[in-house]
Amino acid sequence: MSKKKLVVLTGAGISAESGLKTFRDNNGLWENHDVTQVASPEGWAKDPHLVLEFYNQRRKQLYECQPNEGHNGLVELEKHFDVTIITQNIDDLHEQAGSSKVLHLHGELKKVRSTIDESLVYELDGWELNWGDTCEKGSQLRPHIVWFGEAVPAIQPAIDLVNEADIFVVVGTSLNVYPAAGLLNYVPGKSPVYIIDPHQPAFTPSEKITFIQENATTGVPKLITLLTQTIHA
Repeated sequence: MSKKKLVVLTGAGISAESGLKTFRDNNGLWENHDVTQVASPEGWAKDPHLVLEFYNQRRKQLYECQPNEGHNGLVELEKHFDVTIITQNIDDLHEQAGSSKVLHLHGELKKVRSTIDESLVYELDGWELNWGDTCEKGSQLRPHIVWFGEAVPAIQPAIDLVNEADIFVVVGTSLNVYPAAGLLNYVPGKSPVYIIDPHQPAFTPSEKITFIQENATTGVPKLITLLTQTIHA
C-alpha cells in the first residue's frame, strides 16, 4: 500500500525558532535596511556591495543555527507519509534535518548564480560572496534568491504538488505572502488542511481546516500525534 502524499508549506516562523531573523520583524526592516535596499533588482543595481554584505551576514548566521523540533518532526513524518516540503525559506534547515524532498520557492541562501545566465547556479563554498566573484562566463555572481519584483519560477511545480496532496500542512507562515499563500486554493476538495501558527490566519474557517495555534516546535509534535492516530484508527 503506497503512502499518502503529505505536502507541507513552511514559512519564516519555523526558521525563526532556530534563531534566524526574518524580514517581517521590526516593521519590515532587515538589519535596519528597508527590504527594497537588499532584496530587489533595484537595490542590487544601486548598491551591489550592500546586497552582497547583507546576504553574507545571513549566511554567516545560518552556519551558526541548527534545525529545531519543527524541522525534525517533519522528517519523522516520512516514516508514515510521502512527504514533500515546499518552503518559502531560503535556509537549508530542512535539508540539514534530513527532509528528503524540499522545493525552495524563493531560492537558496547557500547558492549563487550568474547575473547574465540564470541557469548557471553554484553551491557557494563558505559564507562569503564578494564583488569580483564571477561565473564561468565572466559575469558577477549574485545570491540565488528570488527578490521582490522577480518571478517565482518554482510556483508552478509547487501548484502541481499541492494538486496531488492527500493532506496539506502549513507551518510557520501567516499566509499573507503571495504567490505562496495562494497554494491553499489548489488543495483537493477532500484533502484535510492543518495550519500550525501562533497567529490564526484571517480567513473564513472551514471544516477541512484544523488550526494548531502554536509555534512549530510544539505544534509539529501535536500534528504527528493527530496524523498517526488517523493512520492507526
